[in-house]
Amino acid sequence: MYGILSRHFTKPIAAGLDGGRPLAHPSSMTDMFLDKPIWMWAIFLTIVIVLLVLDLGVLHKKDQEISAKSSLVTYGFYILMALGFGGWIWHQLGPEKGMQYLTGYVVEQSLSMDNLFVMAMIFGYFKIPRKYQHRVLFWGILGVIVLRGIMIGLGAALIQEFHWVLYIFSAFLIFSGIKMIAMADKEMDIGHNPMLKFMQKHLRVEDQLHGDKFFVRQMDKNIGHTAVYMTPLMVALILIEFADVVFAVDSVPAVFAITTDPYIVYTSNIFAILGLRTLYFALAAMMDRFAYLKYALSAVLIFIGSKIFIVDFVLGEGKFPPALSLGITFAILGGGVAYSLWKTRDGHHHSHGG
Repeated sequence: MYGILSRHFTKPIAAGLDGGRPLAHPSSMTDMFLDKPIWMWAIFLTIVIVLLVLDLGVLHKKDQEISAKSSLVTYGFYILMALGFGGWIWHQLGPEKGMQYLTGYVVEQSLSMDNLFVMAMIFGYFKIPRKYQHRVLFWGILGVIVLRGIMIGLGAALIQEFHWVLYIFSAFLIFSGIKMIAMADKEMDIGHNPMLKFMQKHLRVEDQLHGDKFFVRQMDKNIGHTAVYMTPLMVALILIEFADVVFAVDSVPAVFAITTDPYIVYTSNIFAILGLRTLYFALAAMMDRFAYLKYALSAVLIFIGSKIFIVDFVLGEGKFPPALSLGITFAILGGGVAYSLWKTRDGHHHSHGG
């Protein structure tokens, strides 16, 4: 395995990666960042920036409640963008990388579904009106782009230096999957969130909403003059970012277990999250219909975590076929969604946690 990983990080980029075709623009090593030419990162970041500017600057200039229909249409557009980008990766880096990107995208989308339940609970706890929720999620995306970048960069550096870190990632995924099954029936209590308690104790937090403002200046009786307070909108944003970091601890290793290529890990992560945030408004009204999805997500985590052990200790060599990996992931998730919808068709189901 060490040979595979060290080759992965040192192979000349102009020759193509893992049997992919040569890149269109051979680049000197000085123009590289995390195993890819700078121009490939620039293309991806440009697409993301254009999408975000379009989102806030054109589609959602004013605070408004986003309808389920508008949410689904936007989500469909993001899926097309993500698949188009996957096609470009397929063309540039070969079918194997394209398949890894697609699997990473599907896995990240699936695991982030659980994050939607938490977002719904946070918005519900602070009674954030639907028309302000998009604003919180939009700024949340910017934080995610930076935080995921840092986590994936660190993960890639660790794997490059110490190949056995992949075994730790994989064992952690199996553990997380088992823990998710055990916690599936537990309700999450936002009021006991350690981050919320810390903010309420150490920072100036205002209880009332002030329109779409994240901060408000008002009188502080303790110091005798005005001070800046965080509104519930800002507190909700920080808690959503905090929740995303917690979820990333599961989902980032999950994608690293599919591919150790930081470019594939990062781009599949960000496209998945961009799409899912838009889907939130369509799903918010029907969260309960996905009550049993957690069990499918836990099975996906256990499957992905066990792959590296199957390849290294059972098969002894080679690698788990990317197409088979994607197929099994789809089958588990499809089964989980179908079972959830069937079990909740008459409105009766067990409670789900966040």
